[in-house]
Amino acid sequence: MDLSIVIVNWNTREMTADCLQSVFDGLGALSAEVIVVDNASDDGSAEMVAERFPQAILIRNTENRGFAAANNQGFTIARGRQVLLLNSDTLVHGDVLPASVAWLDAHPDAGAMGCRVLNTDGTVQLTCSRYPSILNLLLLTSGLAKFSRPAFLGRYQMRDWARDSTRDVEVISGCYLLVRRSVIDQVGGLDEAFFFFGEETDWCRRMRDAGWKLMFAPVGEITHHGGGTVKRLNHRRDVMLSEATVRLHRKHGGRAAALAAFVILLVFNASRALFWTAASVMARGGRAPERGRHFRAVVAQSARTWPRPATEARV
Repeated sequence: MDLSIVIVNWNTREMTADCLQSVFDGLGALSAEVIVVDNASDDGSAEMVAERFPQAILIRNTENRGFAAANNQGFTIARGRQVLLLNSDTLVHGDVLPASVAWLDAHPDAGAMGCRVLNTDGTVQLTCSRYPSILNLLLLTSGLAKFSRPAFLGRYQMRDWARDSTRDVEVISGCYLLVRRSVIDQVGGLDEAFFFFGEETDWCRRMRDAGWKLMFAPVGEITHHGGGTVKRLNHRRDVMLSEATVRLHRKHGGRAAALAAFVILLVFNASRALFWTAASVMARGGRAPERGRHFRAVVAQSARTWPRPATEARV
């Protein structure tokens, strides 16, 4: 079999339906299977998949096991020589699926690849990036990473690159991440200590450490709406993201690197809380009060962003 596509869903019923329709319309002549892992959704997602897409393989979890664990369930039964992680809030366009498979087949030194990703409005999404090192984390939290010039400032998201050329990258976004089955067998699946966020960054790091190239190739496009699952998380999103970032640094850089990441993120979240709280007092309207409450809640749970042996960041 050419391709196994693994889609993890948690309460994104209509987005998942649109995603699946685009996938089946875009398979072309590929020999492929589509595996949907539902993380105990309560919006009828699993029932929709069973009814409208009986050709898909459906795994129904009785609890939300997280993104990493759910994908690993899909990997366990996947029969394709290539495996695609595809977010449920995406749409694949044209022949991007067969073109991606053909590209990876033609480049045996590449262990994984990503394609061009668009936002809902058609603008290019800055997927594929450098590793979030302490330097890159400082640039990101200071706001300097938003600038594309000089190139050094935008280095983390590679802002000086239009995603219109093939390039060796350090991290490929999990919204569309095509991996050789042999690479999964070699480096293992996603680390389930990462419940939600950080898992594909860790995976990409392990692939590169094993000697594989990670590549971006503009062979086609997908749309990634973003926020399908994240919208339900409110302030917990930032808590989980911070925890995943600190966990990543502890795993690959040790306790000192983890402590540095923890302090950087704590200062960032605390500064945001102060800014938006002050803005809400002065403006008394708009989004400032909501943003103030959001970041105060993140700071109040800052202790949870220090990784434990088994993450407690559950949704």
